[in-house]
Amino acid sequence: MYGKILDFIRQNRLFAPGDRVISALSGGADSICLLVILNELKKELGIELKAVHVHHGLRGAEADRDSNCAEMLSKRLEVPFVCVRADVGAYAKAHGMSVEEAGRQIRYEVFEQERLAFEGNKIAVGHHGDDQAETILYHLFRGTGLKGLGGMRPVRERIVRPLLCAGKEEILDYLKEKGISYCEDSSNYSSRYTRNRIRGGILPLVKEQVNFRAVQNILHAGEMALEADAYLEKQAKRILEAYGILEEGGSRCRIKAGFLLSEDEIIRKYTIRRMIRLVNPSMKDISMVHVEHGNMLLSAPDGKRIDLPGGILLRRDGEDLQVEKGKIGDLAGEEGEPQLPKLDFSIFSYKKGQEIPKNGYTKWFDYDKIKNALCVRYRESGDYFTLAGGGRKTIKAFMIDEKIPAKERGLIPLVADGSHILWVIGYRISEYYKITDHTRNVIQVQSDGGKADGRSDMRVNTRGRGRSEN
Repeated sequence: MYGKILDFIRQNRLFAPGDRVISALSGGADSICLLVILNELKKELGIELKAVHVHHGLRGAEADRDSNCAEMLSKRLEVPFVCVRADVGAYAKAHGMSVEEAGRQIRYEVFEQERLAFEGNKIAVGHHGDDQAETILYHLFRGTGLKGLGGMRPVRERIVRPLLCAGKEEILDYLKEKGISYCEDSSNYSSRYTRNRIRGGILPLVKEQVNFRAVQNILHAGEMALEADAYLEKQAKRILEAYGILEEGGSRCRIKAGFLLSEDEIIRKYTIRRMIRLVNPSMKDISMVHVEHGNMLLSAPDGKRIDLPGGILLRRDGEDLQVEKGKIGDLAGEEGEPQLPKLDFSIFSYKKGQEIPKNGYTKWFDYDKIKNALCVRYRESGDYFTLAGGGRKTIKAFMIDEKIPAKERGLIPLVADGSHILWVIGYRISEYYKITDHTRNVIQVQSDGGKADGRSDMRVNTRGRGRSEN
């Protein structure tokens, strides 16, 4: 472990002599292994350490035990230690997010504050190889591009991950050999969290019944995805430097739509994504669905536009595709109300085996399962969709899990059958309305990504075979 991690640190240039490093210390096996190894390597690397533990105000006595364990280890290793207490539950409620998301946000805020107090320049966290495999699968299942398939980077700004080269079993064996104890967090075994289901259910099953080297193979595929992503990013950068126009201040980027249409589709998408990043560096809440909508605009008529999260606008402007910074107010109509996208509806008979569209702006639903007049609207209290297996999830919970900013949740259009949501446009559809072998009639809903020309309470009377009522 010592040599393996030292080689990984050197290969990825995680540290430089003189670095002052915050080591995130939860008290679990991974973070304890991280601190022990960094402490062993600190003279060779020429670094200084400070251990930081965040007490989340959850799990009662178990959390107190973790804090004590972290403090005792730090004292034994003679590493400076600080414990910061936070009320994660209250923070989550106040900010309308999940406890898991709130905990992560608070942890990194604390690490950054302690880094500044320590006059440090790096924050080391204990993510390991199995975490990386879980992350890659998580992104794959939710929908991602090559960047997401690459998983976590060894270095991201000031965050470094020295243990990514080691698996969980290696970490546990190392601690056992050293005679070092650690704490188990009971929440890691809760099936409430998606990552726990991947960690405790999917990965062990795959290793047992498909390939015992599954984790290593997933990591190798992730490395290849990273290399491919880096190459495509390089090509997109080359195209924009040669043919794109970035206005002074970075508020607008444009390129000839006809030129991009002559490129392969994957190059088009990477170029559009890079254009968005040049205007909106954080890329917060921007997904491949938005990039695909941008690709669709290349063939759209002049004036068509798409509103992206964060007030970013994608627009056909004459012969150009343009990305620009907008404002939430730009989404509003004359009376200040946000306008809905224009949707086209059509109904037809379904033939078993008929190919279902797989793009992000055309969806098919089982027409005969619809009970009410379809309504195109924004979210309301009680809205939900059906999950695979028959369970329900509220739209509010979905938007929180998707990390959609609270101020933008009311601007995401929905196709609704009463309170049952068929389609959260730009995100996902309800399992209940999906096409099956028993489907007889299909209603196709197609978004042009533009603005509604009519009233925002447009309705389609599906029981009247497609007649609209306003």
